[in-house]
Amino acid sequence: MSLDERRLKILLAVAIVLIGAGLWVFVLRGADGPADPSLGEPTGPAGTTATSLPGDPKRVRLDGFDEVAITVDPGDGSLLSWCVLAALTSDQRARGLMEVTDLQGYSGMAFVYEEDVQNAFYMRNTPTPLSIAWIAADGSVVTIKDMAPCEDRDGCPTYAPTGGYRYALEVVQGDLPALGITKDSKVTVGGSCAPTS
Repeated sequence: MSLDERRLKILLAVAIVLIGAGLWVFVLRGADGPADPSLGEPTGPAGTTATSLPGDPKRVRLDGFDEVAITVDPGDGSLLSWCVLAALTSDQRARGLMEVTDLQGYSGMAFVYEEDVQNAFYMRNTPTPLSIAWIAADGSVVTIKDMAPCEDRDGCPTYAPTGGYRYALEVVQGDLPALGITKDSKVTVGGSCAPTS
């Protein structure tokens, strides 16, 4: 074997080792090393991605209320995220959207309970017509109803779900479909909203 043939075999062996090492590092570390590789981000409302935090940056929180993110799986393969006011305490839940005529950038209000309940809702002193979705702990929608305004008086009608629920979501009447919420949707309540500006 000549010196040139020997050098060619050595170069070929070195090239094979380098290519093999490069492929090993590529597979071990990933093509570009993303923490959570994917083929693309699912889209959400207004051009956001499902991984971005929801919420109008100009929203104004109602005095005395918290806020929470909700994620809706409408059953068509998409995920939608929204920022809603949150009634977490018994005082907040008792007040709800009484006297409210503008949600000030929020998509609605979530009533959050620590355990399953079957409480009815009413619209006393609530001037805005609302739709309500009662949601079970597993995210399934229990019941959806529209609720009519009632002045500040005794005897306002009550609206009850057909079964127990963990969350209730009130929105301006007719807005549930625009949020992706129907009887067949799955709704997850929890998470942070985008910062306000």
